[in-house]
Amino acid sequence: MQTIIFLLIAFLIAIFSVLLYFKTKNSRLNTLLSGECPSCKEKRKTFFDKNTNTTFTSEIINSRVLKNHGCSGVTEVEFSCKNCGLKEVHPINSSSCN
Repeated sequence: MQTIIFLLIAFLIAIFSVLLYFKTKNSRLNTLLSGECPSCKEKRKTFFDKNTNTTFTSEIINSRVLKNHGCSGVTEVEFSCKNCGLKEVHPINSSSCN
């Protein structure tokens, strides 16, 4: 009886840890896509030139496509931070071939 309870608890811990891993990975991807670094919390900077009425943005996160797996595959994108040097690779779903 104790073995069954122990296995049930271990199974639940394993399931919740996998779900937590995917939640944090998705959260980091959304943060990177919004232009903020999840490590150093640096955001993109916006400058306004009054003489020409132009708004300039200085991006902190650079993105680079590593692999594109065609129409039905995913696109692997590398995100890198200019401030802290963070590099992460995330797969992004491709919607279709256009």
